Amino acid sequence: MIMHILVVEDNDGDILLITEALALSKLQHEVSVVKNGQSAIDFLQQQHEYQTVKAPNLVLLDINLPRRNGHEVLHFIKNSAFLKHIPVIILTTSSSEKDMLASYRNYANCYITKPVEAQQFEEVITGIEQFWGSIANLPHNQVNK
Repeated sequence: MIMHILVVEDNDGDILLITEALALSKLQHEVSVVKNGQSAIDFLQQQHEYQTVKAPNLVLLDINLPRRNGHEVLHFIKNSAFLKHIPVIILTTSSSEKDMLASYRNYANCYITKPVEAQQFEEVITGIEQFWGSIANLPHNQVNK
């Protein structure tokens, strides 16, 4: 199975770090990137310019996003009959207990505070992909419509 990862991140530097770390992986994957919360919801609903996209097997979601924050996107995913099975990893700069608790209350599968150092950031992304791509069993996603 080719793992499809949706990265929801508005910081170009973090997008570059994530995609470069994923590119080093030996696992078969494809990555889609959206830069705001509304685009994430449109992507997941296959609306507007995202009508032909494939549903992701995993979502890496930042909290601090324009046009709907990560908490709103997480709530949308976990309250959708078609999407709630998709693992959502919160990957954010926030180390706030409030953000962490809100994420887990909305059924985030994991909450990770982004490391500052590039090497550590790469290790975190590699670990996420190895766990969710090699160790955990994920269902094959189908078109949501």
